[in-house]
Amino acid sequence: MSTTESVQPLTRAAANVGPAAPVRIVHLGLGAFHRAHQAWYTQHASDAAEWGIAAFTGRRPDAAVALAAQDGLFTLIERAEGGDSFELMTSIVEAHDGADVATLARLVAAPATAIVTLTITEAAYNLASNGALDTANPAVAADIETLKAAVSNDGANDGGEPGWAVTAAGRLVQALDARRRSGAGPIAVVSCDNLAHNGAAARAAIVPLAEAADAELGAWIAENVSFVGTSVDRITPRTTDAEIALVAAGTGFADSSPVVTEPFRDWVLSGDFPAGRPDWESAGAVFVENIEAFENRKLWLLNGAHSLMAYAGQLRGHTTVAQALADPVCEAMIEDFWDEAERNLPAEGLGIPAYRAALRDRFSNSRIAHYLAQIAMDGSSKLRMRAVPVLKAERAAGRTGEAAARMIAAWVAFLRQGRLNGAEIADAAAAELGAALALPAGEDLRALVAILDADLAAEPEVVAFLASLASDRSMVRAA
Repeated sequence: MSTTESVQPLTRAAANVGPAAPVRIVHLGLGAFHRAHQAWYTQHASDAAEWGIAAFTGRRPDAAVALAAQDGLFTLIERAEGGDSFELMTSIVEAHDGADVATLARLVAAPATAIVTLTITEAAYNLASNGALDTANPAVAADIETLKAAVSNDGANDGGEPGWAVTAAGRLVQALDARRRSGAGPIAVVSCDNLAHNGAAARAAIVPLAEAADAELGAWIAENVSFVGTSVDRITPRTTDAEIALVAAGTGFADSSPVVTEPFRDWVLSGDFPAGRPDWESAGAVFVENIEAFENRKLWLLNGAHSLMAYAGQLRGHTTVAQALADPVCEAMIEDFWDEAERNLPAEGLGIPAYRAALRDRFSNSRIAHYLAQIAMDGSSKLRMRAVPVLKAERAAGRTGEAAARMIAAWVAFLRQGRLNGAEIADAAAAELGAALALPAGEDLRALVAILDADLAAEPEVVAFLASLASDRSMVRAA
């Protein structure tokens, strides 16, 4: 084993991994999950040598700067109860600042590029609660004007220099316009974000944006871009300095960007790849005709439980998923929610009892420090897909949907407590949430629920039920 004093910089030459694979996949949203999931599947495909990934960051360039210095290499730490294992990941061959739209456009326009994958987070699709593009969003409105100018001037603004979009969807539309101009042909866009019907959501974010900029561009994208839906699953907590030191000691390389993940992984995909794709099946990915049930199983059972623990768990004094699951009150809330969710999923083909059992094991892995504060971010968009559909399905069946309602109530109580403590709201809709929380008691809850779903907020019975649950002291105070 090496000592930290003898470590050397991590590069392709130092690691002796050979030449990089050619760029054929472009990824938007370079972060830990992408590196533990899609990058892992691509590296483990039988034809991995043919498929390199050029990845772009989202809001900040930091991850790209760090990875670029390492030639895209990083260490994947698979953390099981029995110990850690290290794997050197080589499938990312370029790392770029997401604001570098010129490079994004060049790579997407290249004939060799066949796929664009996305992990841009739910909020970055900029969809309204009805699922349509939120053109009232100032960033979306500004991108429409930028795209209009760029498209009408062959990709440049009036001064001859390109004007670049700022939203993820806007940047991709600009890059797809470059592909249209290059004549490189059809391409697949693969959403790997945790939202229902994510392929359709990507289409809803991209096609109307393109149409608003230029009718011909919108028509070209609608005809030449396939939108692939997926269900993705692998818990990936934040990396700490301890993992950086661990990798240095265990591998002899100074890796600034290791990723920690669990042994479990799952990827289900549905859709067309007109320009080809890696042999992801050989790495364990599954391709299906209809993905909705798989999406809902993941969104409701795993992500729904995560959100429930994120709010109720923090209210009860916990900081990690494992701690929250060990709390009998939180555990009972999770089991009740799982019962409701399972009632609204197909009984066959999903292996739900085994899936629930696996989730309990995964959540209880105390060596995976999955922090509740991280999961709690952007709750307004997450609960729209994790709690609202189950609550509505239960009420449509004549039941109360109490467990799903309790998740929403925990979110309300969490936001209220944060306001009392002066905490910043970590949500893309922070301004709307802050305005709602400033209203008198009762009115604040109705306004918060309206941000999730206008129909639920219009039902006095639902609002009253949520109000009673939000004031339940067993949820907001540790026993």
